[in-house]
Amino acid sequence: MVGDLGAAVSAGVYNVYTGELGGTSVPTAAQLGLEPPRFCAACGRRMVVQVRPDGWRARCSRHGEVDSGDLETQR
Repeated sequence: MVGDLGAAVSAGVYNVYTGELGGTSVPTAAQLGLEPPRFCAACGRRMVVQVRPDGWRARCSRHGEVDSGDLETQR
């Protein structure tokens, strides 16, 4: 399930920083890589986010978890 959400964060329908439908602007802090995603890209629901010294982990109640380390391997 982690892979599904990771793919959605990379190219989702919803903006992961605002929760609005895709195509909205991305905040400056997010562009700099300083802000973790707060909303699920697949459904727009608010995610539970844990920020760690080495990255972050976000969990959607419907689509599972994604970790910043997982996204680094997709780049």
